[in-house]
Amino acid sequence: MRIGFIVNPIAGMGGRVGLKGTDGEEVLKEALAKGATSWAPHRARETLKRLTIARSEIEWITWPGEMGEGLLKEMGFGCEVHGSIEPGATTAEDTRRAAHEMESLGVALILFAGGDGTASDIVGVVGTRVPVLGIPSGVKMFSAVFSPTPGAAARLILKFLGGEVKLVEREVMDIDEEAYRSGRLSASLKGYAVTPYAVEMVLGGKSVSSGADEGLMKEAIASRVVEEMVPGVYYVLGPGSTVAKVAEAMGVEKTLLGIDVVRDGEVLLKDADEQGLLDVVDGEARIVLSPLGGQGSLLGRGNQPISPRVLRRVGLDRLIVVATPTKLVGLGALTVDTGDPELDRRLRGYRRVIVGYREDKVIKVV
Repeated sequence: MRIGFIVNPIAGMGGRVGLKGTDGEEVLKEALAKGATSWAPHRARETLKRLTIARSEIEWITWPGEMGEGLLKEMGFGCEVHGSIEPGATTAEDTRRAAHEMESLGVALILFAGGDGTASDIVGVVGTRVPVLGIPSGVKMFSAVFSPTPGAAARLILKFLGGEVKLVEREVMDIDEEAYRSGRLSASLKGYAVTPYAVEMVLGGKSVSSGADEGLMKEAIASRVVEEMVPGVYYVLGPGSTVAKVAEAMGVEKTLLGIDVVRDGEVLLKDADEQGLLDVVDGEARIVLSPLGGQGSLLGRGNQPISPRVLRRVGLDRLIVVATPTKLVGLGALTVDTGDPELDRRLRGYRRVIVGYREDKVIKVV
């Protein structure tokens, strides 16, 4: 089977350093200045490692160097290379040219490593004519064409090779990064894609819940969390409106889509990056998280500064998970995808979720 392979080498670079994306040349420069490193190749490598058992079943079509060729050859895969790029300066146009060429060569699927922007670029070219599947590598992934983890992407491809999955039409979304950095979520539908689908192997699109009942649920959860806060303990508050209600109940202002640190009713750090969290959280701490609605992603989507290093420093038994019952409707499980497979294994299992003032729910983490 001919499968196209595209890596966006700059996707996800802004995550750990708290930039919420890398769209635009100036933002990329800022990410590099803060010490950001390439993330998408690492994620793609995790998928390819699991596909070596199907080496003889796949004919790879890819783009030069860091956009796919390098990784495939590193992993011992043969590949047909097309196009040309300027090393170290790949652009969205390179992605679009690659997708167009792959369609003309008759690939059965385009596998890509990137985020929502990469998905939009590819689908803007191939539409629903060529199935696509994303290896989650961006800072923001609200589109419904991504697998929960690189390993899940590999398992889905193996099923696709065996004709064991169906193709479904899913939404491709992207958000305004400038608005996102200022704490406002402004998402738009970029188009529709066809993607291989199996339960728990493709993420749903992010959903946004609203309404009076939802607001009351969040207030009840927030009251519970604040009542149980321990004096002198650092609380890392993750992104999202449910966690923002916790800050509101404390009487402090929260960065809606960022990560803040509070202690004893005082904000110590706003919109933190990974290093900022490591610098501040030097004593006993807790992390308050809420999963993405519709996707169930607990770690690895939009909260990348809460990195494996931060999680190990705080302790995996110090996570406070909050979610309204509405958000959990239809979710069979929550997902974790920190980029550290060993840590992800330790996080899996069953976890208590605060869903009301005196109500918990136990939900599986995969």
